[in-house]
Amino acid sequence: MITSSTWRGKRFAVLGLARSGRATVDALLASGAEVLAWDSDEKARLDLTRHPGLDPGSTPPREVSPQVEKWTPDQVRGDGSLVVEDILGTDLTGFAAVIVSPGVPLNRHPIAAHAAKYGVPVIGDIELFAQARAELPPHKVVGITGTNGKSTTTALVHHILKTAGVPTMMGGNIGLPILGQEPLPDGGVYVLELSSYQIDLTFTLDCNVAVLLNVTPDHLDRYDGFEGYVASKARLFKMQLTGMAVITDVEGPTRQLLMSLRDRPIGAPTFPANDVHSLGHARPEGGRTWRPMVIPGEMPVGQKDWPSLQGPHNLQNAAAAIATCGILGLHADQIRTGLDTYPGLPHRMERVRTLHDVLYVNDSKATNADSTAPALAAYPAVRWILGGQAKTHDLDACAPHFAHVRSAHTIGEAGAMFADILRPHMPVEECGTLDVAVKSAASVAEAGDTVLLSPACASFDQFRDFEDRGDTFRRLVEAL
Repeated sequence: MITSSTWRGKRFAVLGLARSGRATVDALLASGAEVLAWDSDEKARLDLTRHPGLDPGSTPPREVSPQVEKWTPDQVRGDGSLVVEDILGTDLTGFAAVIVSPGVPLNRHPIAAHAAKYGVPVIGDIELFAQARAELPPHKVVGITGTNGKSTTTALVHHILKTAGVPTMMGGNIGLPILGQEPLPDGGVYVLELSSYQIDLTFTLDCNVAVLLNVTPDHLDRYDGFEGYVASKARLFKMQLTGMAVITDVEGPTRQLLMSLRDRPIGAPTFPANDVHSLGHARPEGGRTWRPMVIPGEMPVGQKDWPSLQGPHNLQNAAAAIATCGILGLHADQIRTGLDTYPGLPHRMERVRTLHDVLYVNDSKATNADSTAPALAAYPAVRWILGGQAKTHDLDACAPHFAHVRSAHTIGEAGAMFADILRPHMPVEECGTLDVAVKSAASVAEAGDTVLLSPACASFDQFRDFEDRGDTFRRLVEAL
């Protein structure tokens, strides 16, 4: 795991004990810190406090009040010590920081006001990683953000580096928690997918390459309008001291807003304008090939050779990855090999099965209309399964591709609303649940069609998360 001597002897509070929270607790304890931890889920608390030497079913060490003078020795892990207690009832005087899960809504949760009462900063695990960097072997960091495409671009950059023989690790909003992984050797590259929530909790991450893919309205319940959301993304650039930036599909007023926000310093110099590699709309025009200028040698677009990178959105993702790897010093042949062999990610235009010449595609990660639109564009004859918890009340971003849709099959809370929107344009079946929708779409699909789960909605009305929704779709398709 990643540790730091600067945390030794300091007190930290950790709120949220899911994967990143558990990794944060372990890294802090291994560094010799004193940790106060809490989760509203009792099972998460018991899992944390259960002593490794106890038999299954034994009573775990008792939860201890943080007011005790000495932190209990039976809860020592590594060189640090652990107390499990509700942070909101704790005097935080003298604490170095409160580390919260990115899922905690700071604009509504009382932890922000409670920490502010004692002058304690609220940060995330990415900020702890940034603090630990000085003690790691020499390395570089790539930070990737955007409303859509973050996971694919992060995994693609990681894959290209790995196939080129560069020591690399991906983390942040993808894969294993960054603090729980072993440090890379000299010359390694950490590739981080960063949500706006994670950026909000980070203050000193100086990325060697910072990537912004796009910005469209999302998560507005956490921000003061769209400008607040854009400002959150822009902070990734503001934290840069010396690195380069890659900006892709951000145009018009949003681009102007981003640039104006970028130039408002937050305590670190902004990067010079000539270090911004602005790719714009990375699409071939007039039969010409697009060549990123940062790559040694010619690197023409060859999307037809990249089976797991279809659709206009994946061309943008590939453009960002190509530019990033070029900045990191890779050559065109190394990048091309990575693009050709990239296997793709689950739930992101994942090819599940072909049955009776009908392709079934799992795009459960498409949780808004902007991320669904490119999937519709990628396939000429679609049986579209959509719906769930709507983030917006329209499908305007998808409208240019309605001609590709032969029928729509709606599910979830937004099913009726989306059905009303789509009926003037295509046949619609209100299915309610995913199992009914899969059977409905399969029953009308013809040879050459694609049955596409691309919901344009969050999943929480019927599923644990988008992975659960995609896994369910995969099982249903495999059972056909």
